[in-house]
Amino acid sequence: MDSSSSTTAHIMLSIPEKKTVSVDLYRPLRNYIIYNYSELEAQNLEDDLQTLKQYRSDIERGANDSSSSLPARRDLLQNYYKALCAVESRFPISPVQEHVNSVTFTCSTDPSFFFLGLHIEKAAVLFNLGAVHSQMGLGFDHSLVEGRKQGSHSFIAAAGAFAFLRDNVAMKASLGSSTTVDVSVECAGMLERLMLAQAQECVFENSIAKGNTPGVSAKISRQVGLFYEEALAALNVVPLNQHFDKAWLAHVQLKAALFYAEACYRYSLELHDKEEIAEEIARLRSGVNALSEGRKKAPRGAPQQLLDAINKLEATLNLNLERAMKENDRVYLMRVPPASSLPPLAAFTLVKPMQMNYILDASKEKMFASLIPDNSAKALSRYTEMLDDVIRTQAEKLQQGSELARVRLREMDLPDSILALEGNLSLPVALKEDVEAVEICGGPAGLDAELQQLRDLKRVNQQLLVQTEELLQKEAVEDTQFRTQFGSRWTRPQSTTLTKNLQDRLNRFAANLKQAAESDARIERSVKDHAALMSILDSRPIESALPTLARSILSLDATEDAIVGALKQSLRQLETLGAQRAGLEDMLKEMKRKV
Repeated sequence: MDSSSSTTAHIMLSIPEKKTVSVDLYRPLRNYIIYNYSELEAQNLEDDLQTLKQYRSDIERGANDSSSSLPARRDLLQNYYKALCAVESRFPISPVQEHVNSVTFTCSTDPSFFFLGLHIEKAAVLFNLGAVHSQMGLGFDHSLVEGRKQGSHSFIAAAGAFAFLRDNVAMKASLGSSTTVDVSVECAGMLERLMLAQAQECVFENSIAKGNTPGVSAKISRQVGLFYEEALAALNVVPLNQHFDKAWLAHVQLKAALFYAEACYRYSLELHDKEEIAEEIARLRSGVNALSEGRKKAPRGAPQQLLDAINKLEATLNLNLERAMKENDRVYLMRVPPASSLPPLAAFTLVKPMQMNYILDASKEKMFASLIPDNSAKALSRYTEMLDDVIRTQAEKLQQGSELARVRLREMDLPDSILALEGNLSLPVALKEDVEAVEICGGPAGLDAELQQLRDLKRVNQQLLVQTEELLQKEAVEDTQFRTQFGSRWTRPQSTTLTKNLQDRLNRFAANLKQAAESDARIERSVKDHAALMSILDSRPIESALPTLARSILSLDATEDAIVGALKQSLRQLETLGAQRAGLEDMLKEMKRKV
């Protein structure tokens, strides 16, 4: 198969929108404004109320109208989400009598599902936004380069919507006991990976169309497979393993196998050009096995187009594998490594979820803005900024003081010097751990044993090197004798041709062995130079062999005792201050949390 063509199937998944039923937002919100503000305020906000009502009505109508434009549907969902954020920030919606307590949102695949609050409504809107983006991505012509670019962009946007749902809304929505699986954190994360897989798949197809090198295409393809594998892992565990149709699971599982095998195939082309025949064979085998295992484990229900793509790629892999094995048997004679010894295939990530923070930012939303006076909001903002600045400044002062105290104590070798003076000498923790590690390995004696083992291994390797050289020389002599004896009837290729690869490897082995011997010699010289110091490691405990501090014979004992006593008292006071500092930090954090 030519490296410029692709075996992948142009078949992908789109997400259906959640069902939407009627909800009256207008009347409860208007009644709340009249009760807490005035009829005049309700009249002033009539346009905002009507806009919100129209958004919800259009959402309901569009969900049941297949002829509605997907871009228009996308814009409507985004505007409605920002409107919901404005409502959430200005209206308390809960069962409390004084709040907006008669709004029941219903937006679920289960008609019996009801939840009092905005979080599930926002979650459903974000889910539908991701679904619309996925449908837009599937609607472009994927047989064209431009169509795949547009499709990839839409799938990236879908991944961004599901990532935003997972990170900002799904957890809050799950606090309700009746939340559905499709807006859960797990499902949103799975759909994000699935959309990224399809976006990267479009990039891979364009990479093949542009004629990128097999190595680059292999890395792009491998990342497609990784995205599908992550989605598959989520689909196979609770709560998603009982929620999705088996056809979905079959699709994702087969796609994961397909793109892993595609990466093996692309990388094998690069290996073939480099004449790395052994790894080429191993990679081709790995790709064939992945397709076979994927087909066995996948549930029924996968589309025939995807199965045809797998069969086509498998045939190509087997054809290249047969060719590579023949070349190896006739020319290279290389040992094929097992698949388990191969390093993982490299991957290029060329897509990431679209950042929805800016697109869905409701901070500039003017809807119902008059319910909270601008001067009050600005004053609260300034107060919060001032409070944060004060707390941050004080916390930094506490940390700087603690760090300065630690540095000064270390400069004076306190409290270690006092402990050593009293006979309580102890090694620093890091050094003590290193000493214990050396002792566990046998100490100096263990090191000598390791060095002796290195000498023995060097001798064995030298013997193997000599034996191999003798065998190659013997083979060359025999080849010359037979060529002289039989003349043109001796049709076997010359010995130097057949054994060139072995001779090159033998030379590299000899060079490596020489370099290793020089390194071993340097280590042995270093060990001999430090033999006296290393003998300390045989002491038990090691502190008994270390030099200790002693009182000066010229100083007065009473004076020394007074100094040491004062130092101990100061250290105890410093410990008390450290505990108080920790308490102050906790108090500042608590003050900030309560504001």
